[in-house]
Amino acid sequence: MSLELQDLSVELDGRLIVSGVSLTVADGEFAGLLGPNGSGKSTILKAIYRVNKLTAGRVLLDGHDLLAQPLRNAARRVAVVAQESAVEFALTAWEMVMLGRVPHRRSFDRDRGEDREIVADAMQRVGAAGLANRSFHSLSGGEKQRVLIARAIAQQADHLLLDEPTNHLDVRYQVEVLELVRSLGVTVLAALHDLNLASLFCDSVHLLASGHLDQHGAPNDVLTAASVERVYGAAVVIVTHPDTGAVQPLPRRRQTVTPERPI
Repeated sequence: MSLELQDLSVELDGRLIVSGVSLTVADGEFAGLLGPNGSGKSTILKAIYRVNKLTAGRVLLDGHDLLAQPLRNAARRVAVVAQESAVEFALTAWEMVMLGRVPHRRSFDRDRGEDREIVADAMQRVGAAGLANRSFHSLSGGEKQRVLIARAIAQQADHLLLDEPTNHLDVRYQVEVLELVRSLGVTVLAALHDLNLASLFCDSVHLLASGHLDQHGAPNDVLTAASVERVYGAAVVIVTHPDTGAVQPLPRRRQTVTPERPI
C-alpha cells in the first residue's frame, strides 16, 4: 500500500465538493482520476498537496498521515505538477527546475554541484536540455509541461500528482508527456480529462461523479458505455485499440430529425 485516501471530504465556500472518497494507489501504479468538470478531481489533488483543507478524512502515505508531516518532508516524497503554472518572477527553465531541489536544502543554501547535476539530468530526461536558458514565460505549453515534470524529477520524490497534465496540448505532446510520466517508475495519481488517453496509460482509474467515487478498477472494466453515459451524460460506443487492446470510448452523434420539405 502506498498512497491511500480515507473517507476524504472537502468543503469550499460552504459547499461540499468532495464527499467520502476512499481510494488506494499501489507502489509504482499509474492511477487516473476521471470525471466530468466539477466532479472533484482537482479538489482531491489540491487536498493532498495542502491547497484545500480537508473537511473530513485522511491522506496516508505508506500508512502514515501525510498531512501531519512537515511540509519539507512531505515534499521529498510527493511532487506536484499543477494545472496552474503561474510564475510571478522571471525565471529561466533551469531556475524553474532547480526549485525542485528546495526540499533537499537548508534555507538560503546556494546551489551545490550535486543539485546542478540532478537538474541537468532531469532536463535531459525530458528532452528539455536545450531550453535551460530560455525564459519559462516564453515556452510553449508542451515545453512548459516538460520543464515542470523535470522539476518533479529533480525533486526526487517517489510519488507524483498531476492535474490535467495534457490540458491545452496537441495530440503529439499529450502522448509524449504521458509516455514520459510512465517511464519515471514512480507512483502516479493524475486527474485526466481524455478517457481514451486514460485507458491507454493508466493501470487503474477512479471515476468520480458529483464529488463521489462512482466506480474504480482497471480501465477496461470501468470505462463501459453504461458508466460513461451515467457519469458524463454522453452516449458512446466502445471500441478496442488495435495495438494495446485498451477500450476507447467514441462519442455518438446526437440524432436529429430533419424537417420534411413541402412538396
